[in-house]
Amino acid sequence: MRYRVTWPGGSAIAGSPEAHVEGTLAFHDLSAFSAVLAYGNLGLGEAFADEKVSIAGTALESVLTALLRNRVDQGVGRDGRLAFHALFRRVSDLLRGNARNVRSHYDLGDDLFEAFLDDSMTYSCGYALTGEDSLEDLQRQKLERVCQKLRLVPGERLVDIGCGFGGLLLHAARNHGVSGVGVTLSERHAARAKERVADAGLEHRIEIRCADFRSLEGPFHKVASVGMLEHLRAGEYRGYFRKIAALLRPGGLALVHAIGCGASRNVHDPFIQKYIFPGSSQPKLSEIAGELERHGLALLDVENLLRHYAPTGERWLARYRENHRSLDPARYPPRFQRLFEYYLACVVAAARASDGAVYQVLFTNDWASERPWKRV
Repeated sequence: MRYRVTWPGGSAIAGSPEAHVEGTLAFHDLSAFSAVLAYGNLGLGEAFADEKVSIAGTALESVLTALLRNRVDQGVGRDGRLAFHALFRRVSDLLRGNARNVRSHYDLGDDLFEAFLDDSMTYSCGYALTGEDSLEDLQRQKLERVCQKLRLVPGERLVDIGCGFGGLLLHAARNHGVSGVGVTLSERHAARAKERVADAGLEHRIEIRCADFRSLEGPFHKVASVGMLEHLRAGEYRGYFRKIAALLRPGGLALVHAIGCGASRNVHDPFIQKYIFPGSSQPKLSEIAGELERHGLALLDVENLLRHYAPTGERWLARYRENHRSLDPARYPPRFQRLFEYYLACVVAAARASDGAVYQVLFTNDWASERPWKRV
């Protein structure tokens, strides 16, 4: 890949000499250069949001993918200001607490999420069977895959930790005959999930609570937690898996789906920490496996769905670009809208070229339970 980089009074070509020029990365303000060098992805994201940087002839996500693929992030962002900024964010997020951190993103407004999610309002990595799958296909296939891995049986009780808008519980109740409880710290998600359960006529089988997962009391036949573990700090993983172990009936199954870290060094992106998911982390598979061992839980299956996040993010980004102009600018000012576009482009780039992961981990509390010969 090759890109033309321009700035006031100059330009240059960056990338492989054998490739053709795919687009232009234009710096309209020289201060943006300093910001990118000092703060890496955070500096570039803020420069894009402030319209100090623009991209022509190619897509934003393609540029971010090229930067990640060439590990440009390892050569910039070494300024001491970045380290101080990152430390300040982590301390601030710790003081804010989990509930406020979660609500700072998920309670922004249903209309924002409607601008890019499918009708199931599922806000996590989908599952692709082909490269042409629609967003609806991706999410339906992911929800069904989770249900099949959990081997849901009519009449069972399922708890969804971090239930979002209730999509998994609704799918499981409609298609697998279970009842269940969903918990979320987002007030908006809980309210909307309750509305969706009522609209489906499933209030007698699904209960939604705006509550901390630690308040749950079992037992349940099955436990699911999709996109929630990332919102805990590493020091909270032990309590999380201890609670799951306590919630399961004998012979129960649980599945945890989480954005994770596939590298030896777990680096938290300062742009995501500041603007999208404050206080979030990316668990390593070794950390998850260690907690399962510590709590007497038998690991049955691990699947890395990172490649499936690329088509998911691409569909989200395309819908957002189609719909964001309909958002109320008083609630979502232009700068916010550009920041959110940059975030969705980061999702695509990370799925294509980062050392991240999206783990689905299936486990049981019964080492002697019968197990299928092959994975779902």
